[in-house]
Amino acid sequence: MAEKIYGLPEFPCERDVWDCLKNERRPIVVYGMGNGADKLFRRFETYGIKACEIFASDGFVRGHSYRGYKVKSFSEIKERYSDFVIVLSFASNRREVIDMLSAIDKSYELYIPDMPVADESEYFDKEFYNQNYERIVKVYNSLADSKSRNIYAATLHYKLSGKLEYLLNSFVSRDKMYSLLPTDNIRVALDLGAYNGDTAREAIEYFPSLAKIYAVEPDRKNYKRLLKFAEKSEKEIFTVNAAAWSESASGSFQGSGNRNSSVSSTASYEHKSDEVELITVDSLNLSELDYIKYDVEGAEYEALLGSCETVRRLSPSLLVSLYHRSRDIFALPEYLEKEYESYKFYVRRLESVPAWELNLIMIPNLK
Repeated sequence: MAEKIYGLPEFPCERDVWDCLKNERRPIVVYGMGNGADKLFRRFETYGIKACEIFASDGFVRGHSYRGYKVKSFSEIKERYSDFVIVLSFASNRREVIDMLSAIDKSYELYIPDMPVADESEYFDKEFYNQNYERIVKVYNSLADSKSRNIYAATLHYKLSGKLEYLLNSFVSRDKMYSLLPTDNIRVALDLGAYNGDTAREAIEYFPSLAKIYAVEPDRKNYKRLLKFAEKSEKEIFTVNAAAWSESASGSFQGSGNRNSSVSSTASYEHKSDEVELITVDSLNLSELDYIKYDVEGAEYEALLGSCETVRRLSPSLLVSLYHRSRDIFALPEYLEKEYESYKFYVRRLESVPAWELNLIMIPNLK
């Protein structure tokens, strides 16, 4: 199948997913519960959107309630309503889940709103797109290949429309993503947001010359798992229980034992927070470094600020997450392009729903 080619969404954008839902006259049902659904319902309140039901996958319904709704099965929803609109409230990168959603999308009106992982003060809606259009265009034009521009444009179409088709047509395999990197020349890697060691494991798989990994992870539960992985690994892995930041200090950390943990330089009064050490990449004083991965749950900009001296000195390849905050998709490339002129910029996204796993890949122009 030929790749579908996208240009940037029309400017000014006059209609987005929230407009569609606000003007919908059919029953709106929410698929899923938890943190994602809480964010979705807060957004519904902003627009005056009313959900009629909440449902879970058949086999996961046990008579419980959520936000005052009795959770139903998909079968019960189909029996009760002849026509309805589904709004997805959870994320997944599992092939069987995405196939299931694709099948639902063929039979029903399905929306998958773009919900920021961090910072709900900014949503990528039509107003946000229109306000930042010129910045978006500059980033789009700065990308090094047509594949990057197509993925970038398709992701923007998705964010505005909430439609699955743009996600299904704008991802690459992990093999394809890593093939952009100078894999044979990466001997020393820095993994910021190392989680339980899964991305260190990936680095070992894809970088045949890899000899040493510095793995930084703030969440205590994740860090214990990371330590176990490092102890069993044949590679030299140095672990650091801290969070990458713009300065060395102490901060608050909202730990969850999963990928939704987050760090801040200020305390949170909404969630239980633990103190965590904040460090800069520059403070590590590394003498050699070929690759840095930034996946730090919304603190990418701060982590990049704390890396400037190291990146200028050692010119490592970079992989930077672009999906945690609404502005990351243009603000992070914009900052990095101004900061480092001697790099080529690529965008690649791994398969997921919604548009998570969107990455900026920076390759140094070596003379």
